[in-house]
Amino acid sequence: WIPGIRRFPPGQAAVPFHVGQSHVGLDTYDLTTQQGTSHHFHRHPDGTATYGASNFRYIWPAECDLMAQLAGMTLERRSADWHGSEFTNDSESHVSVWRKPA
Repeated sequence: WIPGIRRFPPGQAAVPFHVGQSHVGLDTYDLTTQQGTSHHFHRHPDGTATYGASNFRYIWPAECDLMAQLAGMTLERRSADWHGSEFTNDSESHVSVWRKPA
């Protein structure tokens, strides 16, 4: 997964990832610490609403590569998804394979 911070217009603090009849989800980011929070708002059939949040820290593929390198591994391949689509600057996810020499 690659965070959607490129979609931020100047001054925007959140990116919606789902808007539906009974659920709204949005992510907020702290760009200086690379931490974020996923906010989930659920509307239930009885009219009540609940809120839940989960915190995360995101890292870029280059940081994954550096950690793998420090562990003695090298990048074997990277694709944008499990189907093997080409990884590009516009990819919203990545599947990366590192290999440690025998």
